[in-house]
Amino acid sequence: MPATLIDGKTYASKVKDRVTAGVEAFKAKTGTSPGLAVVLVGEDPASKVYVASKARVSGEVGIRSIEHKLPASTSQEDLLQLVRSLNTDPEVNGILVQFPVPDQISQQAVIDTIDPLKDVDGLHPLNAGRLASGLDAMVPCTPYGAYLMLKGVREDLSGLKALVIGRSNLVGKPVAQLLLRENCTVTMAHSRTKDLRAEARAADVLVAAIGKPNFVQGDWVKPGALVIDVGINRIPAPEKGEGKTRLVGDVDFAAASEIAGAITPVPGGVGLMTVACLMRNTLIAAHRQAGLPDPAV
Repeated sequence: MPATLIDGKTYASKVKDRVTAGVEAFKAKTGTSPGLAVVLVGEDPASKVYVASKARVSGEVGIRSIEHKLPASTSQEDLLQLVRSLNTDPEVNGILVQFPVPDQISQQAVIDTIDPLKDVDGLHPLNAGRLASGLDAMVPCTPYGAYLMLKGVREDLSGLKALVIGRSNLVGKPVAQLLLRENCTVTMAHSRTKDLRAEARAADVLVAAIGKPNFVQGDWVKPGALVIDVGINRIPAPEKGEGKTRLVGDVDFAAASEIAGAITPVPGGVGLMTVACLMRNTLIAAHRQAGLPDPAV
């Protein structure tokens, strides 16, 4: 039986609806809407698309979008100075610097400079450490979106064997922490993992976040498993015409969807949840800075 499709549009819409209601309630209490500052350095085409998407969704949910577009030649110190000014700006509740940044800028230096209370990407070491310690933290948007989708399919994940393929700070490690919090038995796989197929075949939950198109084959998937494909890869699509491309995930969707119990598509899956969860994090950050309890989003 073909797998149940975990539709990102449906889940993202639910998150945005809750955020919209939360923004209205926040505005009624404080007289102002949360503000999200997005910083783009350079002219990377994909980054420009992402920033435009974030601005559009901010408008949809009632969050003020504050954009800063800097030339690719911007120095690290100039960028860090902007971040410091945003840290102290009371109109800004969330700060997101779009990555990647140009080579002359250290991504980690940017992350370290952002105020952890305004770190809506959830990448600051303080937030990462709190998440790993089981404390309240700002959770990175993509992992939290993946987590919500899993919980939407199966509320009780306790006792399930989970395999996370990919150990990045942005996705792999936070996903593993969230699954541990749900009492899953979590294995993290990476480029040095031996017999990855066998590890995958044993997993009730499989999260692929390795950045390799169609890497996870259909026969790697345990029958009935829940498959979350975080990968977004652009590959040639000659069937569409010369020079054309299409998006695929890290999982061979056609094959895996015949075996899995539920699976996210690419596009149309986890990617849509990332921006929705960014809005969620901004609303939470605004509440914490105002001394209010976290909203139910």
